[in-house]
Parts: sequence; structure tokens; C-alpha cells
Amino acid sequence: MFASIGNAAPSAAATDDATLIARSVAEPEIFAQLYDRYAADLHRYVLRRLGAEMAEDVVGETFLIAFRQRDRYDTGRPHARPWLYGIAANLIGKHRRTELRAYRALARTGVDPVAESWSDRVDGQVTAAASRAPLAAALRSLSDGDRHVLLLIAWADLSYDEVATALGIPLGTVRSRLNRARKKMRAALGDNNPALTSEETDHG
Repeated sequence: MFASIGNAAPSAAATDDATLIARSVAEPEIFAQLYDRYAADLHRYVLRRLGAEMAEDVVGETFLIAFRQRDRYDTGRPHARPWLYGIAANLIGKHRRTELRAYRALARTGVDPVAESWSDRVDGQVTAAASRAPLAAALRSLSDGDRHVLLLIAWADLSYDEVATALGIPLGTVRSRLNRARKKMRAALGDNNPALTSEETDHG
């Protein structure tokens, strides 16, 4: 999408995200570099949440919204990743029924239509864990807010501060939501939880 709209000057490639976004207000083609930096990771994350059918559209819309709002970006934040994941989280929230339907199907049948769509693209151990019915049931039991926090940390590898920025919530709320989500996940899965091992890493 944005990768094809133009080529920025080579010197822009070494700039931080905030500088790149600020420059893109007057030079829109530069914004393509932000897409190049983050689209692949964002696509992998949305893929895990919604499946292949919706991932491309959600990522494309994320960058379209970001492009339209680039003149409002807080240039005091050098890294745009939390901003982009925050936009994506809002879009994922609009497809809540799709996500919950996939969890429900997995919990009932043991077949995960979402996991199957990305099973060839991720580590086999994680795929196997994500295909477990108990994991799907536990994720489905979480509130939307708790699920966003847990998966932004466990699957997108955002720090607590980045999650707070992405979702526009206080750091204390991130910690309380994560703590609540972890308790539910542990109750459902015990120690056998390789898909979410990064949740035990202190990102704060």
C-alpha cells in the first residue's frame, strides 16, 4: 500500500519515527518508510488476533488512519510503534465478534480457524499452544480491555509503558488489567502456557 506511493530521500531512512512523521506532513511520500518499518510486525499481530482474511485490511486501514492523522502525532515520542498498535487495537475491537467466534469454535471443537491461517508462519511450539482449546476459552473469557493488554505484551512484545500509550490508559491500569488477565490464564492453563511465556518478562 504505502510502500508503493513513492521513495523518500535516503537520508530519511536513518531518522527516528517522530522526525519521519513530521517531515511527511510536507512530504507525504516519506510516510512509506513508516509502513516499511512496522507493517510486517503489525500484520503478524493482527493475523493472530483475527486471521488472514481480515489482517491485510486491518493493517491497511491502520496505516491509512495514521497517515491521515500524522499532523497530530506527538513528536515528543520518537517511536511510533505504540501509536500504530493503538490504532490497530481500536480496529480489532470493531471486529470483536470475529475474534470471539474463533475462540468459541476452538474451545468447542479443538480446531482453530485463526491459528490455521498462520500456522506455517510462526514457531511450531507457539502454534501448538495457540491451538489448545483451554487457551482459546481463557482468552475469550477476558474482557476486551484485559485481552488487549495481555496480547499487546505477550504477542506484540510491547512494554507496559508502550501499552499504556497505545491504549491511552494509565500505567497502573495496564498493570491491574495484566494481573487480572494472568490470573485467569493461569487458572485455565496452569504452568503449561508456552504461547504466553513473554507475559512473565518484566516489561515495565
